Amino acid sequence: MHEFRKRTVPGPIRSPGATLRGDAAPFGRAEAGGPEVASFVLDNGLDVVVVPDHRAPVVTHMVWYRNGSADDPLGQSGIAHFLEHLMFKGTERHPVGAFSKAVSSLGGQENAFTSFDYTAYFQRVARDNLETMMRFEADRMTGLILDDAVVAPERDVVLEERRMRVETDPSAQLSEAMAASLFVHHPYGIPIIGWMHEIEELNRVHALDYYRRFYTPENAILVVAGDVTADEVRRLAEGTYGAVTPRGARPLRLRPREPEPRAARRLSVADPKVEQPTLQRLYLTPSCMTAKGGEGHALELLAEVLGGGPTSYLYRTLVMEQGIAVNAGAWYMGSAMDDTRFSVYAVPSEGVSLEKLEEALDRALARAPAEALSADAIERAKTRLVAETIYSSDSQSSLARIYGSALAIGESIEEVRRWPTEIEAVQAARLAAVAERYLIPARSVTGYLVKAREADAPATLVAAAA
Repeated sequence: MHEFRKRTVPGPIRSPGATLRGDAAPFGRAEAGGPEVASFVLDNGLDVVVVPDHRAPVVTHMVWYRNGSADDPLGQSGIAHFLEHLMFKGTERHPVGAFSKAVSSLGGQENAFTSFDYTAYFQRVARDNLETMMRFEADRMTGLILDDAVVAPERDVVLEERRMRVETDPSAQLSEAMAASLFVHHPYGIPIIGWMHEIEELNRVHALDYYRRFYTPENAILVVAGDVTADEVRRLAEGTYGAVTPRGARPLRLRPREPEPRAARRLSVADPKVEQPTLQRLYLTPSCMTAKGGEGHALELLAEVLGGGPTSYLYRTLVMEQGIAVNAGAWYMGSAMDDTRFSVYAVPSEGVSLEKLEEALDRALARAPAEALSADAIERAKTRLVAETIYSSDSQSSLARIYGSALAIGESIEEVRRWPTEIEAVQAARLAAVAERYLIPARSVTGYLVKAREADAPATLVAAAA
């Protein structure tokens, strides 16, 4: 599956060396009795992270590759996601379906996902079956076998996935159009699943070239969370993944830099299937990896203050006080290697036009530095953010995802651990500064989702404004 979601895991600041530090204190230990995270590197370059959780005899086994859809070659959008599908097609040792059948026979769970910056594969099984999962996953790290008999039908599966998720969903079409308008040069503007006409041209050669470039032990991170010790995982990993021959240096991830935006952009999608009009806006902002001076933490906290639930500023202003909207909020996709998106949205009340709603939203945002950033509001937002992360660490699979996603984009274990402290340190002045710097028209794309008459063909209308 492909993945695009609001960041719900810690958003640490930029990591200069992006090293895995086994001597770092674990995330949440001081604050909430978190696990003693350990890390080490195998001789072939595979990074390994162990997150002990001894509450049940179960383990979550995840392999993260440092490549995602933003690393797709030009003209081959969707190849990272397509290869994720093809990774289940078997090797010489384990023919197609053998891995999944083994997981099922053991009563386990498995899945995989592709994001902009990484691809991950995971299984959740009884602890006694961890070595079995490692052997299967290590085998397909470099042993994948593909022929046209499996590639062509799987390409059809991906095409149908796109038809179901995007081609028939007006809201998904709006999201794609807005991303393409926000990122005029960077591949974050290309959908993870790929453009339909380029998916149609993907073939076996494309898949194998991409596989051989990125699927190497030195480009991967093994994360094991559960009823294990670091010594156990090291022994099993050396006996399985350690046998995989490295291909040399980690592949370079060369991406264009998004230029500084100069013009506000507007677009709309009209479709007869739309039941509820919506207003969405994206702003181009730094991510946790490109932000400087704590701006990433400030943007994450600002999103929570402005639109993190029914007590947030936008919800209170537009829904509770003015009654002009039935829902309003904000989110920040801080977990990214390159500059990213900050979003605000609102759903109009009955009889309220999107134009009128947008005017009210703009007034609220203009007043936010003065009205939204009270000490109480900031403290509530900090409490919600930190509590959400601490609660998520109660889940074994969430722990594995927190560390895997952070390390895959270049963060360190220590930075993940420091995240609550960094959030707590953000002050109102910093929130006002990032709001005034980044939430401005020139950095924005505004989108309308509206209902078209049944007699009209669905249409996407795009207009740019200075």
